[in-house]
Amino acid sequence: MTQEEIEAQIAADPDEAGMVYDWDSVTTVMPKPKVDLHMRIDGDVLDWFRTTGKGYQTRINAVLRSYVTQMRKRKAG
Repeated sequence: MTQEEIEAQIAADPDEAGMVYDWDSVTTVMPKPKVDLHMRIDGDVLDWFRTTGKGYQTRINAVLRSYVTQMRKRKAG
């Protein structure tokens, strides 16, 4: 990919909005692949996340990750 193509993809990603990278000092770590999951959640919860716009599924994942992190800390402590 060209530098322009990379920057265009970053600009199109809502999770990267507003982030500035110094490409001369960046290291790349490939994320773990996501798992496809079909689950049932309360409609009002899903509606709220959807109102937050593009990237809402990533935000749901972030909330779940935060919960798991806190529960792991409690269990370890």
